[in-house]
Amino acid sequence: MLQRLQCRFLTAALLLCLLLPTLTPAETLSGRIKWIYDGDTIEVTGVGTVRLLGIDAPEHKASQRDRYYQRWGIEPTTLRYINQAGRNYLMESIKGKTVLMKTEEKKRDRYNRLLAYVYLPDGRLLNQLLLEKGFAVVYRRFDFELKSDFLMTEDLARNNRQGLWQKKHIPVDRHIAD
Repeated sequence: MLQRLQCRFLTAALLLCLLLPTLTPAETLSGRIKWIYDGDTIEVTGVGTVRLLGIDAPEHKASQRDRYYQRWGIEPTTLRYINQAGRNYLMESIKGKTVLMKTEEKKRDRYNRLLAYVYLPDGRLLNQLLLEKGFAVVYRRFDFELKSDFLMTEDLARNNRQGLWQKKHIPVDRHIAD
């Protein structure tokens, strides 16, 4: 019995030693927001391109992702408007501010962008704020630590008809569409 227990312990320890080099712990970084690419991607001084973890914002131009939103009854014109409104909101409210970024074990996406939760100077979580305002939806394809919280926030935005979830058609302003 003791010998079997020792064998299991040694096996577990060996496995842990083999796996440790492949697991990278979460990190906390900080930097100043230099540029806003769109509703879910920013440039941070000293860090590079950061993709807001766990959310997905509509694209500037029509894309394959539009089909996902159309299943929710969201029109392409609304997607283009929300893309621009979300980007404008970020440009006006966070560009130039210093933020704190927290990663999970998977730190980079396939485009080598840092995947992070971005915390504003007042402590609010930007990723979740964009969900509250209806400028983004939860990225459902992968699991992440705050997924259940983000899904609840998205449900609230949908029930309160925020941003993407407005039932009325949003006209595209010529200045915004350019």
